[in-house]
Amino acid sequence: MIAAKNILITTCCFIMFAARCYCLEFEYHSNEELEQVLRNFSTQTDDAGAVKTELYSIGKTYKGTELWVFELTATDDETLGIPNVKLVGNMHGNEPVGREILLHLIEYLLDNYNKNETITWLLNNTRLHILPSLNPDGFAEATEGLCRGNNGRFVRVDPESAIPEDLIDLNRNFPDPFYHSNLTFDITESTCLMKWMENKTFSLSAALHGGELVANYPYDSSTHAADGLPSRTPDDDVFQYLAKIYASNHPNMKGCSNLTNFTDGITNGAEWYSFERGMGDYNYAYHGCMELTFEISCCKYPKAKELPRYWNENLKPLLLFIMQSNTGVTGQIYDYLSNKPIAKARVMVAQRNVTFWSSWNGEYWRILLPGEYTLKVICIQTLFIPS
Repeated sequence: MIAAKNILITTCCFIMFAARCYCLEFEYHSNEELEQVLRNFSTQTDDAGAVKTELYSIGKTYKGTELWVFELTATDDETLGIPNVKLVGNMHGNEPVGREILLHLIEYLLDNYNKNETITWLLNNTRLHILPSLNPDGFAEATEGLCRGNNGRFVRVDPESAIPEDLIDLNRNFPDPFYHSNLTFDITESTCLMKWMENKTFSLSAALHGGELVANYPYDSSTHAADGLPSRTPDDDVFQYLAKIYASNHPNMKGCSNLTNFTDGITNGAEWYSFERGMGDYNYAYHGCMELTFEISCCKYPKAKELPRYWNENLKPLLLFIMQSNTGVTGQIYDYLSNKPIAKARVMVAQRNVTFWSSWNGEYWRILLPGEYTLKVICIQTLFIPS
């Protein structure tokens, strides 16, 4: 079954800030402390539980460390038109600034619901899934104050596995849109992330990294033989818009040196430097989720005393970025005979050769700039004929 519809898109945006709360200390929390902080947040209620929270795990590392996700929203499960947004920190274990910023973001949202118009609107219209650390084992090995190097960057491999390497870079271990022959290693953290993507329909995502100051957008992978040439997605206009939303509202996102003086504080991944099997390309090419990488600190693992500055620099960009999930188009796909919603229907925007998918209840979301678009919907269902 194929359907098409012309859609007119408009966007709007507003933001107003509340007084900050600093109840959570600006320090690097151990993995045990991180879990306890999230558990404490999950029991926090305000206005008789107006903000609904859930702490869930997407799995464990091979060392047994839980990969905790904190979900928060002010909407009911059955409310339609509410996009899922995910934020991922600490993919590289020695880049933990994002890990701490995401903890403070959770606290900020919980503390300011029904006290601030912007925060109230955001939680009334969005489901946020926050994974503070994708690489907690690497973080446990990293050293505070080391601005360069790879100590703690990678995930360690189970010594009994058949994988030849001892250490794997998580951001080089996902299916690639251009290099299908490149096999990925069966690493627990990557597998957990991919299963998470299969079980949840996300329309927007960000990964917080360190070591530079730039908003990076796909593709990172490229068929070009050399760096320096962009590798454009079919949604390049939207990706540049999202990157500029973040960078233009960050007070210092212009690169860390004259060698990386990024125009407008943004870059196409391959134009900066290309690499294969990245998580951002996987999100977009295989699930239609628009993921950007925000490099938010010149030092990979700065001293904890620097954390308040990084928090103040990234709060406004993060909020504005999340709000973009409510721009574009959303709808619900039904079977015209049974009038039941259709899950996992393929949805495409004409002239943009990337598939995104309907959720378990037939909903779809797509971030688009103002304009007129044609949506194509393809539903493949099995017809059972009684014998």
